[in-house]
Amino acid sequence: MRTDLAQIMQWVPERAHVLDLGCGDGTLLAALTEHKGVQGYGLEIAPDNIATCLAKGVNVLEQDLDEGLSNIVDDAFDMVVMTQALQVLRRPDLMLDEMLRVARECIITFPNFAYWRHRLHLGMRGRMPVSKSLPHEWYDTPNIHLSTFKDFSHLCDRQGHRIIDRAVGDGDHQLHWSAQRWPNLFGQVAIFRIER
Repeated sequence: MRTDLAQIMQWVPERAHVLDLGCGDGTLLAALTEHKGVQGYGLEIAPDNIATCLAKGVNVLEQDLDEGLSNIVDDAFDMVVMTQALQVLRRPDLMLDEMLRVARECIITFPNFAYWRHRLHLGMRGRMPVSKSLPHEWYDTPNIHLSTFKDFSHLCDRQGHRIIDRAVGDGDHQLHWSAQRWPNLFGQVAIFRIER
């Protein structure tokens, strides 16, 4: 399991009710169910991922996250999780508010665009970076809102949400001391735990 998902597993309480937005193939929800007794649902748009979730026994619903979460009532879940999907949404700021409407806490992971290699790529080569956390060329990327560790912290402050914990990882999603000390420069993957 990716290290960012292992970190999320540590932050999710036993037997919590969890909503996983953009749940992909259901790997995280399946592990949370097996190891923590979590009851959860995933929202996913890709048909292949939905089929894989169902094959794993993961509860999944087809839903476009850009249309919001208006079909979910306030405080329906203990925690909402979104891994590597915030940057593909049209309005990540509105989704953050929605996540903290349907649950008191949320966990979000995303690629940190201020990572030193991305900066070097832009500065020295004059081209958009391509890396493990940003694997697409500028013209075919699903990522439309690239942000930094500091940008996301600022958004949380501006919206009045409290950051409970945060961690960063490298391109292999491994936690590293340099990224912990200087997350905006050495963290390739940002992991935030937030409450309203």
